[in-house]
Amino acid sequence: MNLSGAARRAIPSLDRLLQLAPVADLIERYGRPLVTEAARAELTELRTGLARNNAQPATPFDESGFVRACSARLARETHASLKPVFNLTGTVLHTNLGRAVMPQEAADAVARAMTRPVNVEFDLGGGERGERDAHVERWLVRLTGAEAGLVVNNNAAAVYLTLNTLGLKKEVPVSRGELIEIGGAFRLPDIMARAGVKLVEVGTTNRTHLKDYEGAISPRTAALMKVHTSNYAVHGFTAAVPEEKLAALAHRHKLPLITDLGSGMLVNLEDYGLPHEPTPREALAADADIVTFSGDKLLGGPQAGLIVGRAALIERIRKNPMKRALRVDKMTLAALEAVLALYGDPSRLKGRLPTLRLLTRPSAEIAAQAQRLLPAVSAALGGSAEAGIVPVKSQIGSGSLPVDLIDSHGIAVSVPGRQRTALAAKLAAAFRALPVPVIGRIKDGAFIMDLRCLEHEDEFVEQLENLKE
Repeated sequence: MNLSGAARRAIPSLDRLLQLAPVADLIERYGRPLVTEAARAELTELRTGLARNNAQPATPFDESGFVRACSARLARETHASLKPVFNLTGTVLHTNLGRAVMPQEAADAVARAMTRPVNVEFDLGGGERGERDAHVERWLVRLTGAEAGLVVNNNAAAVYLTLNTLGLKKEVPVSRGELIEIGGAFRLPDIMARAGVKLVEVGTTNRTHLKDYEGAISPRTAALMKVHTSNYAVHGFTAAVPEEKLAALAHRHKLPLITDLGSGMLVNLEDYGLPHEPTPREALAADADIVTFSGDKLLGGPQAGLIVGRAALIERIRKNPMKRALRVDKMTLAALEAVLALYGDPSRLKGRLPTLRLLTRPSAEIAAQAQRLLPAVSAALGGSAEAGIVPVKSQIGSGSLPVDLIDSHGIAVSVPGRQRTALAAKLAAAFRALPVPVIGRIKDGAFIMDLRCLEHEDEFVEQLENLKE
């Protein structure tokens, strides 16, 4: 850097700038280390720019401009990265947007667990160390009919821990049609390999028979496994072995049957007008020995992997040293316990569990909401784009019921012209830049906002005026 002595003297020192009254206000808000770092960075940029352009600094030094620049830098660097958004994608359980929205009961339970000491691993009756799974195990047993249950941090971990416990260095047959890949390119064969289990593929992609499993059983077989293909469907000339027949085969050979439900639900969705999703209770009634499923998908709770089944096998899984590495914290336990408790009263579940409430919103109700919102959206666009109401199809998401779509309504925003898709992308970016980002989807050259998941309507409308900027 080659600045003249006059140029250097015209720029105040860092120490002097830190003594300015407005900077003191920033220090009170952000703390001296962060403010010092921001001020130093702004000074460096100023000096570098002057040296590059061989220019003289403004006289006198713009102190107010410098403070504004520091304040803006501090705001950028300290704002929360994780923030609320409006999920108007049409996918209710959107993996990238946090999946299930939890009920207020869960939020209250988490707040209590975060701000006070809790008996996460303490037996209040005996006054000694307890088991953290006990807080949710009683509900898992009650709601699934299992003998015992435990919780880990997600369903992939549940599958891993189960296989590692029951099948380490042995073989587990699985139908080729059930070798799923979940989000982020995590594949069941990879999880099995990491668990120390040798996968034995049986049958074909579209048809697997009981004899295929029977032919794969050997002295090295540790268990049979059935996987619910919750994130895709195979149609046409297909065949799969019913769970009860597979369980009978496993038990004839003194082997356990492991069933992975993927998403998993604790009530019959058909009672709420939705497509059927297999439940842990059904799998256990079909004589499965271990059932694994998720807590943050259809169940509507926090991220968790749930393992239920025969007490002796659950105890073996609980004692696996990897259980500690995969355990959940007190906040997850608090939220999960609160959500499971809601299932104790199925008659009120739809009104209290956000996931079920959003999935069952009547299409007519959403259409009425679209009519209310259209004038506000059109006014905010100020003639720069056209908005209209369109019928759309929502999906459940997160690998649940992948071919089942739900009637909904949305607002489509577009700019006529040859570059409609590019302009729709700019519209999408503008809505994402709102104080509470609006996440929709682009289809046929339009930015579409599916309103199925829009519950905070007033907040959505109030921020639309920011689009004018």
